[in-house]
Amino acid sequence: MRVRDLSFVADLFAMDHWHEVFQTLRRNRLRTFLTACGVFWGVFMLVLMLGFSRGLENGAASGFGSWALNTVFIWNGETSRPFAGRQPGRRIQMTLDDAEAIRTRIDGVEVVDPRNFRGGRGGSNQISHKDRTDGFALVGDTAAAFKLETLDLVAGRFLDDADAAELRKVAVIGSRVRDALFAQGDNPIGAAIGVTGTQMTVVGVYQSPRQNDGNDWTNGRVFVPQSTYARMYGMGTKVDSMAVLVRADRNSADVELAIKDLLRARLSVAPDDTRAIGAFNLAKEYAKIGKLFQGIAVLTWVVGLMTLLAGAIGVSNIMMIAVAERTREIGIRKALGATPASITAQIVTESMTLTALSGYLGLVAAVGVVEAAAHLMGGPSGGGPKFFGAPQVDLTRALIATAVLTLTGALAGLAPARN
Repeated sequence: MRVRDLSFVADLFAMDHWHEVFQTLRRNRLRTFLTACGVFWGVFMLVLMLGFSRGLENGAASGFGSWALNTVFIWNGETSRPFAGRQPGRRIQMTLDDAEAIRTRIDGVEVVDPRNFRGGRGGSNQISHKDRTDGFALVGDTAAAFKLETLDLVAGRFLDDADAAELRKVAVIGSRVRDALFAQGDNPIGAAIGVTGTQMTVVGVYQSPRQNDGNDWTNGRVFVPQSTYARMYGMGTKVDSMAVLVRADRNSADVELAIKDLLRARLSVAPDDTRAIGAFNLAKEYAKIGKLFQGIAVLTWVVGLMTLLAGAIGVSNIMMIAVAERTREIGIRKALGATPASITAQIVTESMTLTALSGYLGLVAAVGVVEAAAHLMGGPSGGGPKFFGAPQVDLTRALIATAVLTLTGALAGLAPARN
């Protein structure tokens, strides 16, 4: 290619070039406006759908609470089959020894948290401070609990290993417990509370980072050391349930199966008895929902890109008409020495400018709507319907949409330019 053919590159940065671009767009204001509306709407709908699909995803994630998604919950069940001379209907009872066996003998287990629980979701345990009394859930837990569940420490500290080893009478309370038992402005750290007749010292206050319908219960728990709980209620080494954190490099379904097999062998349960040991695998359940949202994301991109394509076709048709109207002008420019490359660059620039400006406005408008919706719903975790979290605009997806838009603008003007 000759040097003269490359002169159009310098022309792209000349003020006269851009003056001519905007003059051409202003010459047919109505046509330019209607064409820009198509591109604006395509980008607006694409970013809006991406933002609100993320809101659905956030809502689904919040339904799993504040637990790590690679957590497996195990609890005591009842046998449904006779085994080793024992009749069905026997209540299974796990112990601290079973928790230790899981931790040391199952490959892929990162943390095991044996726990006891009283009060259910209704929180029937009477917790008191001075003249205030209310019912909350009581959890006998270990320091490992705070590795599995994401909770924000508002004041003080969480339970530690020394609390369990020394059977300390300490408690970590949720923000709802604090608000119910303490006057506004009072510092609960170091204060004594009555836990079903036993005096405990508050060492920490936590609050869930999520904002959803389950927060009243999440923030309405009182954590005490598992060893202290066991002594208070004569539990010995018995545990009601275990939360097991699976290593990120292992399949949680395989680890869950290995845990059940180990417990069946230790607790004299038939190998094919599926009811004796209850389990819930967060990763497995979240994976099912993840596939649904992958499908929604694909559908969103397909619909959005098709909408953008419709806008691009509109731009291309308008540029076709513009080129036909400027046939004499283009002929005169060629007679004066304009190269085909410079004429092509002029038309493609007009197309990309129209597409980029209208697309940018569509992007800004969509981001504004999404942010306004997120603000109304009370932040990233959402405060709207239970199934729907606050919408969010993914910066990467927005940049991809912008790149697609720019490429679309170039392609929309290329065919008329080559004509």
